[in-house]
Amino acid sequence: MTERSALRAALAAASEDTLVYDLDGIGRQYTALRTGLPGVEVRFAMKACSLDEVVGHLARLGSGFDAAGPQEIAQALSAGVEPGLIHYGNTVKSDRNIAGAYRLGVRDFATDSREDVAAIARHAPGSRVFCRVSTSGNGALWGLSHKFGCSPEDALRVLGAARTAGLVPSGLSVHVGSQQMTAEAWAEAIETLAALLDALNRRGIVPDRINLGGGLPALGVLDRWGRPLEPPIDKMFRVIRDGMERLAAVNAGPLRFLLEPGRHLVADHGAIRAHVARLTSRRRLDGIREDWLYLSCGKFNGLYEMDQLRYRLEFPTHPGGRFAEALVAGPTCDSDDAYAREGGAVRVPRAVASGDPVWIHSCGAYATAYTTRGFNGFAPLPYTCVGGA
Repeated sequence: MTERSALRAALAAASEDTLVYDLDGIGRQYTALRTGLPGVEVRFAMKACSLDEVVGHLARLGSGFDAAGPQEIAQALSAGVEPGLIHYGNTVKSDRNIAGAYRLGVRDFATDSREDVAAIARHAPGSRVFCRVSTSGNGALWGLSHKFGCSPEDALRVLGAARTAGLVPSGLSVHVGSQQMTAEAWAEAIETLAALLDALNRRGIVPDRINLGGGLPALGVLDRWGRPLEPPIDKMFRVIRDGMERLAAVNAGPLRFLLEPGRHLVADHGAIRAHVARLTSRRRLDGIREDWLYLSCGKFNGLYEMDQLRYRLEFPTHPGGRFAEALVAGPTCDSDDAYAREGGAVRVPRAVASGDPVWIHSCGAYATAYTTRGFNGFAPLPYTCVGGA
């Protein structure tokens, strides 16, 4: 089948609500990333979609994996991934989890504090550590600038402490924010990394790897106002390639470059076949009339990020006709289970009736990862994978 037709065919064939992943589409996205950024080693961020089929398909293509804990590490190993292609990318980890990862063969650990370095030295002796450096998060839908990462000044102390503790101060990492929409974010991060590499070299620490983190965007989602997001992906790749050359020239030794894409690989190749619960109309207290489209799927069973972005809706049995401007919400008794109100509503065919199918596109990232076990009794969606043979 041609690109995307397998996914659409599976949506059309489904008679019940289901989440569909196109493994061949994910593979094409992986290949395009490797082509656009030659020489970069991919470590797929498993948190974005940890389905065995997706992990296994990427493993067969040669991807490595960014894991957040021993459970994800064990899953990657079960898919046949060598421990050397897995890193423990979470800076938040207990002594038990460090020891568990070490027993499983992992020797690459992210860190951002001297306390964590001391724990790694105790429970994963001799391992390689890479220090996560904070970024502003500007330009991203989710900035990620508070919980993770340290200042460049602290990074010098952290990697110095790692060397003293008998660990290998192997590298630096950044994360420019999830669904990053600007190339400038990587340019700023690279400037920070270049200055930090120079400072480390002068202290006799010569990193051998730079992890440029996650943040590469999905291409098919809308912003919360319903406008198409048009990230300059070619410009992003160009800035990253130029930055790699800059960092390699600064460092006193050779550098390997890693990237941790998550949503960029899977978001646009996952879609949900849901159905309409009801299209309604009612007045607010201020007298303004609103139309509401309630779906069988929402924030708690597949569309967790609906408060920050919009997923494209397609109504296959109503391609035309008159339209309503409706607010979109999921089925639960939770007011957060809805698209953000800012920016207006979504065009919905007025003829839709309860039970009509609706296809929700570009929702492959975090669709299963954030699903509850059954909030309000609405069960997690079943899923199917097409392609990947």
